[in-house]
Amino acid sequence: MPRKVLPLRGGFLAAILAVLLLGTAGVPQSLQPVSDYSAQISELLVDGRRLEVERRWGEALSHYEDAVRQFPDDRSIQLRFEHARMHYDLGRRYEDRSYQRLLDGLSLAEALDVYSEVLLKLEAHYVESPNWKELVEQGTNMLEVALSEPAFVDRHVPRADVTVVNEFRYELRRTLGPRVIQSRSEARNVVAWAAALAERRLGVEPHCIVLEYTCGATNSLDLYSTYLTPDQLTDVFSQIEGNFVGLGVELKADGGALLIVRVIRGSPAERSGIRAGDRITTVDGQSTEDLTTDQAANLLQGEVGTVAALSVVSPGRDARDVSVRRQRVEVPSIDDVRLVDAGLGIGYLQLTCFQKTTCRDLDAALRNLHQQGMRSLIVDLRGNPGGLLVTAVEAADKFLEQGVVVSTRGRSVQEDFTYSAHQGGTWRVPLVVMIDHDSASAAEIFAGAIGYHRRGTVVGTRSYGKGSVQSIFHLNSTNGGLRLTTSKFYSPSGRPYGHVGVEPDVVVQQTARPIDGSGELTLTAGEDPMLAAAMQAAQQLVAQR
Repeated sequence: MPRKVLPLRGGFLAAILAVLLLGTAGVPQSLQPVSDYSAQISELLVDGRRLEVERRWGEALSHYEDAVRQFPDDRSIQLRFEHARMHYDLGRRYEDRSYQRLLDGLSLAEALDVYSEVLLKLEAHYVESPNWKELVEQGTNMLEVALSEPAFVDRHVPRADVTVVNEFRYELRRTLGPRVIQSRSEARNVVAWAAALAERRLGVEPHCIVLEYTCGATNSLDLYSTYLTPDQLTDVFSQIEGNFVGLGVELKADGGALLIVRVIRGSPAERSGIRAGDRITTVDGQSTEDLTTDQAANLLQGEVGTVAALSVVSPGRDARDVSVRRQRVEVPSIDDVRLVDAGLGIGYLQLTCFQKTTCRDLDAALRNLHQQGMRSLIVDLRGNPGGLLVTAVEAADKFLEQGVVVSTRGRSVQEDFTYSAHQGGTWRVPLVVMIDHDSASAAEIFAGAIGYHRRGTVVGTRSYGKGSVQSIFHLNSTNGGLRLTTSKFYSPSGRPYGHVGVEPDVVVQQTARPIDGSGELTLTAGEDPMLAAAMQAAQQLVAQR
């Protein structure tokens, strides 16, 4: 189930080059018989269909995302992923108060201006040349999904006859099917016609139809491109800035409650005694039993100084009432800075994301560890979903004296760039980098550069394999925005990261038997076998000096 740090607020309005979030499983490397693959795919599709029938779209999306990573060339899984994403995206939009305000205040002309601006940005910035016919078709697909979703139907066509809706769908498809669409202006005209048809046949306000075509066009481009509601845009900038107004918790819907996945250090939630593993069962008297994560976000959001009244259940304890005052929370990008072996001087830090404050935080952590007698360093990137590309480059530059860190290539030559390290200010401490299947994008840039230049030892499992760069654009026609894939990034050797990831020097399996001469370090399950392997690698690096 998707997680969210709640609530997110603050930020700035400018286009930012970012390598943004999202990640689950890696790409399988072993060869298996085709029959085994077919059986696995069939099982995945059956499980996914069950989630779809139960309308558990968030879980279905996560399920299909994992499946796409396992079988990236299977079209049937890809189609189910796209279908689940459309349902999930629509549900999120209609739970978003800023989107609801947009629906209330937008005219048809203004909605068409939004659509035109979005198409203009796609034409100017997207990594591939847009196919106008396909973008309109994806908008029609999005509208089809909307007409099957209670959130849309209850608001816009509550009394529509099913037969009338089906006749509208047929007429729309029959008319648009043979239509030639070769430009932005033609796409706009077609969408305006579709909106007028929906108004005549169903009584739907036409600007709502145009917005579905807008979201359908952007959200179908790739895994990472999407339309951003005003609040979602603010959330993205808050993550980049590393601060927001709220309680300071990361949570997800789980078992009829909101499970606290993480409590930010020094946050109002931590000061109120809330800990990871706790469950929130009510917010301001409202049960969380049937809430999605985004619905919970709406409940927990508020102005600085306001109080959220929570019922919290800790493992093994009865429910208790907790009042938490919303305040501005600084989200550290570096956590758990310590010497894991004081005798050998092995330093450790967990780098959770690459945001604007990361390099400043990294400098402070390195000085702290140096003062404690650090002789080698472990940088833990497990679960790091990425962040800003330029921050990843600057972080890697702190350990590299020279050489290419990463290169980017896009449809426009303005997106082609090579980022290289500079000798000044370089830390020469022996380095170990930990990665796992959830280490993605900017984390892969950092680990890939360290590994390629033999500057340190990379330990863990193959990383996620996200190889594209997203830019954030504010829309002038509304307070919303776009996240668009504008280029792809490549390792120092020129190898793409997409669907490949970073291969560690030392592969750690949780439960496996040692294989002599395989280059694979296997440990019996312990408290943290990856950290044990990283410490062993750090010891070896110090011994070699």
